[in-house]
Amino acid sequence: MGSIVLPHLNTGWHVDQAILSEEERVVVIRFGKASDVDVMMQDEVLYHVAEKVRNFAAIYLCDNEKVPDFNQMYELYDKCTLMFFFRNKHMMIDLGTGNNNKINWVLKDKQELIDIIETVYRGAKKGRGLVVSPKDYSTRHRY
Repeated sequence: MGSIVLPHLNTGWHVDQAILSEEERVVVIRFGKASDVDVMMQDEVLYHVAEKVRNFAAIYLCDNEKVPDFNQMYELYDKCTLMFFFRNKHMMIDLGTGNNNKINWVLKDKQELIDIIETVYRGAKKGRGLVVSPKDYSTRHRY
């Protein structure tokens, strides 16, 4: 359901325009193959939070198999990737994982995702290019 309702970016030009056109909101782009199970789960969460974050975030979906333009530039090798942009600038977020460029796992908790998007927005409005996540994900995987 989520992937049907949320706006899709079907070309590299559409991705660029989505990033360029927003002046006051964070642009959240989910990159991934739309038919993948993990991507579908992430899309559902994004769909449920979209209305709650609409005042400070715009959420878009991009199938990186159909639009491979950014795969190398943003190192989009994972099944599902969330990236954040503000005023045509890539926003980085310290999640405690070592990769500050993107979230490359499925965030199933709606409130966690809202908190992350809000943290990115608040940091971006203050002119920061790197924000610290409200939760540390360094121990997400139990070995």
